[in-house]
Parts: sequence; C-alpha cells; structure tokens
Amino acid sequence: MIKVYDRWLLVTSFLFFCGVVSCVDPGKYDSRESITPVEVDDWRDEVIYQILVDRFADGDINNNFNVDKASAGRYHGGDWQGIIDKLGYLEDLGVTAIWISPVVKNVEEDAGYASYHGYWTQSFKEVNPHFGDLAKLRELVDECHKRDIKVVLDIVTNHIGPLFYYDINGNGRPDDFLIGGGGTAYGSENDDFSSDLTRTSEWDPEYDSRGIQGFTSLGEFGDAPVRWVYEPEINRMPPQPPEFQNPEWYNRRGRVTVWRHEQEACRFVCNKPENNCDGNMYWWDVPECRDYIREQEMRGDFPGGLKDLDTTRQDVRDALFEVFAYWIDVADFDAFRIDTLKHVDHGFWRDFCPRMRSYSKSLGKSNFFMFGEAFDGNDELLASYVGDDQVDSVFYFSQKYIVYNGIFISGNPTRQIETLWKDRLGDPADPGFVPIYPDTPNAGGPVDSENNLISPRKLMVNFIDNHDVARFRFLFDDTRAHHNALFLLMTQDGIPCIYYGTEQRFSGGNDPDNREDMWLSGFDRENGTFRFMKTLIQLRKDLAPLRRGDLRVVWSTETEADGNTEDAGIFAFERIYRGETVLVVVNTSNNRTSRPYSNGFSMQTSFASGTRLVNLLCEEGPEGDHGAHICSEQERNQQVYTVGSAGSLGQSLDIPPRSGVILVPQ
Repeated sequence: MIKVYDRWLLVTSFLFFCGVVSCVDPGKYDSRESITPVEVDDWRDEVIYQILVDRFADGDINNNFNVDKASAGRYHGGDWQGIIDKLGYLEDLGVTAIWISPVVKNVEEDAGYASYHGYWTQSFKEVNPHFGDLAKLRELVDECHKRDIKVVLDIVTNHIGPLFYYDINGNGRPDDFLIGGGGTAYGSENDDFSSDLTRTSEWDPEYDSRGIQGFTSLGEFGDAPVRWVYEPEINRMPPQPPEFQNPEWYNRRGRVTVWRHEQEACRFVCNKPENNCDGNMYWWDVPECRDYIREQEMRGDFPGGLKDLDTTRQDVRDALFEVFAYWIDVADFDAFRIDTLKHVDHGFWRDFCPRMRSYSKSLGKSNFFMFGEAFDGNDELLASYVGDDQVDSVFYFSQKYIVYNGIFISGNPTRQIETLWKDRLGDPADPGFVPIYPDTPNAGGPVDSENNLISPRKLMVNFIDNHDVARFRFLFDDTRAHHNALFLLMTQDGIPCIYYGTEQRFSGGNDPDNREDMWLSGFDRENGTFRFMKTLIQLRKDLAPLRRGDLRVVWSTETEADGNTEDAGIFAFERIYRGETVLVVVNTSNNRTSRPYSNGFSMQTSFASGTRLVNLLCEEGPEGDHGAHICSEQERNQQVYTVGSAGSLGQSLDIPPRSGVILVPQ
C-alpha cells in the first residue's frame, strides 16, 4: 500500500538508518587535506579487479540490516570495511586497481528483490548505508592509495530507481491491471466473439514513442501523470537532490520492448506506410529499424521500472555532472566505470566527459579514466562511443562473444580474433583499410608516462566474466580452457579486468547466480587458478611490451580448434615496445598439439635470423590443479627455439593443447 507523506515515518526511517551506521555530514569531509594522492603512469599498466561490494567481504556486522544470505536477490552483508580487510589478498594476486559497485543510496527493495548491486539510485549524493558511511568510503580509497591501488567508481547516468509510477488510469495509486476476458473458460459453449486479455503495469508500461498515455475504457486522455511514491521504510521516496523530482527531466516513454525481438521490431517498422524498407534484412543494416531500436534504447525506461533521464536537456546534464564531480572531490576516485552507456545519447557524453576531465585535473588528477558498458556485441556500436570527446574506452563485449565464448569455449577458428582486432587496430598490410575505432585520442584524456595521449584503440577494457553475463566456467567448466582464455586476457593489448571470484573458479550462471559470496571461497591463495593468474599478472608487470606494446598478429588459422591441420587452434601475435619484442603463441585446441605452420608455410616474426627464443611461462601439468610459475633459467634453457631465415618460426614450435608460450630472446 502507498503511504501518505508522514513526517513521523520519515524521521523514524532516518533514525533507523542512523542506528545501523553512523550518519555523517558530507560537509565535514569537503576538505581534501587528508587525501593520499596516487598517480597513474599509464592505464595500460593496470590490472582492474571488479568487486560487487555486497558479495565480497563482510567487515562490519553493524551495517547488516535486511540481510538474507539464503536468497540470491537480497543483501548479503558485504561492505567497504570488508574490502579494506582483504587488500592484502588483492595485492598478492597482483591487482593494481579495483572497480567497486555504485556507492549511492538506493531504493531498498522492489518486487521482492533488494538493491545490493547499487543500480537503483534514490539519492545521488548520499552513501548506501549497507556498505558504511562516507568516512569509511574515504578510508577505503585512502587505504588503496597507500598501496598504489587505484579505485574506479561505478556510476549510473541513464536512470534512477523505481521511484515513480505512471498513473495511467488516473486513480492515484499504482496498479497492475488486466483488461478483457481473454476468451471463454474451458467447458463453456459460448461461441460469440471474445476479447483479448491485455495487461498494463503502471510501474513498468510498454514503450510508447509519444510518451506514456493515460486511458480508460472510453479512450486516452493525454500524458499519464507521474506520481512520486512515499515509502520511507524501503527508502522509496522522491529522488535527491530535489531538482531530480522534476517530471520533465524524464523521457516517460515506458519500458524498452525490442530486446530479443529486434527482427520482429524491424518488420513492424518496415510495415509502416511512411517507411519503405525490407523487414527481412538483418535489422542493424536497415536504417529505419536501427533508428527505432536505438530510439527505444536511449529513450525507454530500463526494464524493472528504472526511470530514464532525459539527458538531452542541459539542466539534466548539469545536474549529473555536479553529482558525479562531487564523488571525485569527496572520495578521490581515480576513474569512472559508466553503466548503461549505450542507453544515453552521444551528445550527453560530449558534454559530460570533457567537463569531468577538466574538473578532475583541477583536483590534481591528471590521468582520470572513463570507460563505459555498452552491453552489446555490435562492434560498430561500441566504437561509436569512444573518442570524439566521449568516453576513453568501452568494455570489449564484441570480443567477449566472438573470442572468449566463440573460440575458447566453442572452438571456432582463431582467424576470427584477427578479423576482430583488424577492425579495431587496422592492418599494416592494407594501409587503405579504415578501422571502425577512432585513432584520435580525447583531448585531456588518458596519457602514457611521457604525457602522450593514448589512442582509444589501445585502451579497450578486456574481460571474460562480469556481473551481467554467465561466468566462463558456467558455460564451460574446464580448467584448461579457462586458463587458456586467461592467458590471452593477460597478454593482449588493452587493460585486463578480472571479475571477483574468477581466481576462485566461481561458475555461476546469469544474474543473480553470477554474484556469489566471495567469502565462501576462503580467499584461497593456493588453488591452481589463483597461482596461474598471479603468474600471468607478474609477467605482464615484468614485460613492458605485454602492457604497452603495439600488437601485430603473426598467425591465425581458418581451421576449427579440433580440426586436422597442423595449425588447428593456433593464434600468435607480437607485442613490441621500445625495441623489445615478446612473441605470444596460444593453442585453443582441446586435444591436439599444434604449431604455427601449415602447407609448407611458417609463421613470420620480426626477430632476426638466428635469434634464440625461450619461454617464460611454465604451466604445471595438464591434469589436476593446473597452476603456473615463471620459468627458471634452467627450465628456459631446456627448450630453445631458433628463428630461421626472414624471421620464420613455427615448424618446431609444438604447442600442447590448451596451453601457450611467452617467448623472448634468450
């Protein structure tokens, strides 16, 4: 039942939250005198570790209210103190940056689910009391900075939580109502014309390009009124700061309906008399279809009643800039991970990002980094958000689907990696080829250690797992395949991002199953996957080319991973930096030893003839725990590969199934 605004309820709710955590006056922490500064030489040097705060570690039982660890969709008790307590664990793994889930105050719950994830904003400038107070958040960032660990804040500019409903039928309460009978019941012999049964949810109505309309059985009566809700016991109240209570700040078009129905939506669009298009073509290739689907994605409410902000308005842009600049100021964050990037218009990012870069520099943060989540496998769409004064980087979702799922799980040919990377980096052999990713850096964007701006093409955030997709080991629970994928993650260009629990072999399916409690692992540092990742991270730190080097593919194959050619499953590339070259070769085959050699042709490297190469990564056995260590000098000298004429190498380079080598001159 919806409560009337009641001062007593608001006061008691406030006292309740203050009782479980200390309420802090944000103004008390406006001074930056106690901040421990940290410098980022080059974001490509960093290894990011994603933490869902509620599921990582419970360091303070005093903020454990509304906790239900038996239910995956409820709060479990993790907090900022828990992260502080486990920083030694993260240092041991080799992590250099952590990305924490949103810190802002949320609607407590909706439809039986809790806001443990942090994406249901109610107050943009208050902390979520489940995780601690502002002082504890600042302590977390400070403790990280003392260890030279950078902290990335997850922010949401696209929407707020489910804080209002559309009063479609005008009765002043949120309804979920059915209209029509849906036909006669079983057993009835009524053969008259029957009505369809339709459903309308005033919390989450379906998309309407005109805006959500009010209606009764007599017809429509114009725009449906927006009704803010007052339920202080679950913190479902009008958003703060109060300017966000303006209904005109929201698109008010209802829930996106086209997802997973893109082709049907395309036929719907093409059947309209004003359009003349082929609804049977792939929807992305039909401008009318693409524009309609993108309109819904950028103007529609996120399913679940998350109300979409109208980011085309300058007053909305100004307010969002102000609230997120506030968090850099009071807590000294080093970067933003930006949620729901593709649901916001490009013009917003061209306004928001330059201002945020300038503001962070005014605070002494000269290398602030902004990367976004465009949850989409369309590489062209991802590329449209980087550069041009927009974000510095995106999560490489196209790679997640094409490479990590398609090749390391499904065994597709490694030529698909080369094709994907060519679309991003270009092709030295074809100077006329124009990559879809821009090469021009953002003014004021990330720089290297010599203060040179870095191309967006080289700043992709690479990942295997995250909180929005099923974990790798849910899709394919095989240690060797998992390590094979991690091998590429830690050796390719860009910035590796690890989802918490990957090193503990977590295998959850889709949300919320992929948001496991980290403490159940015991933070084990001895299992093979932890040791394998720790070794790869250390090699990445030791070898500058693996972090900052240019990338050149030197072998890929059109043969599926378990095919019958000599090079089945092989992929090889060089990383080159300041005269140093590292050669990386990986075999994605499940059952055959392969080599970068086929039909009399060997891989052509950039090494001089006669160069003797040794492997730095020693994997520990094909069975059992399967860890890895950096090869000793004795182990390196047991197998030396000599480069032939014109840089040829391959006929003698046998790579066992599901393994890889990192080769450097002896």
